[in-house]
Amino acid sequence: MTSPLAVRVRLIVAVAAIALVSACSSSTRGSLPPGTAEPDKFLFDKGMAALNSKKWLTAREYFKQVTETYTQSTYRPDAKLGIGDTYLGEGTAEALVLAINEFKEFLSFYPTHRRADYAQLKLSMAHFRQMRHPQRDQTETREAVKELEAFVARYPGSSLMPEAKQRLREARDRLSQSDYLVGYFYYRQRWYVGAVDRFKSVLKDDPEYTGRDALYYYLADSLVKMNLQAEALPYLEKLIAEFEQSEYLAEAQKRVTELKTQLAAKTSGG
Repeated sequence: MTSPLAVRVRLIVAVAAIALVSACSSSTRGSLPPGTAEPDKFLFDKGMAALNSKKWLTAREYFKQVTETYTQSTYRPDAKLGIGDTYLGEGTAEALVLAINEFKEFLSFYPTHRRADYAQLKLSMAHFRQMRHPQRDQTETREAVKELEAFVARYPGSSLMPEAKQRLREARDRLSQSDYLVGYFYYRQRWYVGAVDRFKSVLKDDPEYTGRDALYYYLADSLVKMNLQAEALPYLEKLIAEFEQSEYLAEAQKRVTELKTQLAAKTSGG
């Protein structure tokens, strides 16, 4: 897990590097043609052109000129978002930390702006881009889930909602997969009580987890191994009912038949 100190060190290094690049790119500053009628618009348009061409440093310089020089400009909020977009575009660990800062500042300065939903989604994506594999630390995944849930709650009418919901599902799946793997490890170690507790916790926290067919199967098998056949049966039936395709489907159908036969025999005293 990355310590706060390590994050600060990376941030300082990133800021220093960007300051150096900014100093070296001074030719971008002050590049307004004589007699430019709307200098803020001119600089913003230049920034957008560079952003669309993925020239992150050049775009950032233009946007920073707008935010730092034309503080009353109507383009200033969009330029602030543009700065965040350049960091997000770079995609390095250091740049993503700086992107988070830019989008958080935007939401603090302009909470009711027409593009606040965009800022919230991009803030979420800066965390999303830092999510690690299910076997690794899930701190950034939890942050992504938190910010995406905030988006869904705050901007129900946003045109960006489909993307936000898709990303939220992916982030939740990552968290659930991480917890499922812990349960599966317990299962492989034959600690079935621990496996059952972990599997049930995943279902409680995330009933829409897309990988729950495997979870149903190993939860049921853990219960069977604990001699709890009656409790296991509904999970296999859920697997069959909810998944038309699954690598566990055929075996689940077979196990349902077996369990029903065993339970019927017990009921009849046979």
